[in-house]
Amino acid sequence: MKKVLITGGASGIGQHLAHRLAALDFDVIVSDVNEAQAIQTAQEIVAKGFKAQGIGLNMLDSASFEPLTHALGSIDILINNAGIQHVEALEHYPLDKWEMLQAVMLTGPAMLSKALLPQMRKQNFGRIINIGSIHALVASKYKSAYVAAKHGLLGLSKVMALETAEFDITINTICPAYVKTPLVEKQIAAQAKEHGMSEQEVVDRIMLAPMPKKAFIDVDEIFHSVQFLVAPLAKNITGQTIVIDGGWTVQ
Repeated sequence: MKKVLITGGASGIGQHLAHRLAALDFDVIVSDVNEAQAIQTAQEIVAKGFKAQGIGLNMLDSASFEPLTHALGSIDILINNAGIQHVEALEHYPLDKWEMLQAVMLTGPAMLSKALLPQMRKQNFGRIINIGSIHALVASKYKSAYVAAKHGLLGLSKVMALETAEFDITINTICPAYVKTPLVEKQIAAQAKEHGMSEQEVVDRIMLAPMPKKAFIDVDEIFHSVQFLVAPLAKNITGQTIVIDGGWTVQ
């Protein structure tokens, strides 16, 4: 039974992946800054007859990663999913918010991967999947820190792929367009306030406007890509970016 560690696993995309992977007989570790919610998510999974545990994990505290990973034992699959957002023009962007977004979505994944890679090398198996964003490929106004972190995540993934190529370890990034998660719901509200629009106008005129298919990405679409990437026959797919964007980047 492969063991999976999911960051930001107590809500949104991470929570959905935890439930779906557990149902496929993976041993799931649900980690989140909200420890109580992580434990609750794990308990819900266990109640269905699958294997899971919930733990607190603060992506801002990279010093805790190595002791934690030693305590957890061998991790086969890491899904770097934790994410936060702050929407504001760069000239007004608070430094503490900028640093927090970089820590959670770029430095945190790098340092957590660093803590896990020695064991993955030792066992000659590992899958690291970063949940990126369409904003790893394109930009949007008022999201400078988020866009910078997600662009950086792609570069990090490529470097790690090169550094682990001699092992059965792969590093890939899934980049979805907007998914209707609590994080995106907050963005809709924030942009409505910023632009003096209704929330529906934000959805229609900003979020879905660049997408030819005009639809939010479903969490099961992301799960499908994760399931593909963790499979043994995906062993030579590494350093890649899987884009689920409804045609956004075709244009």
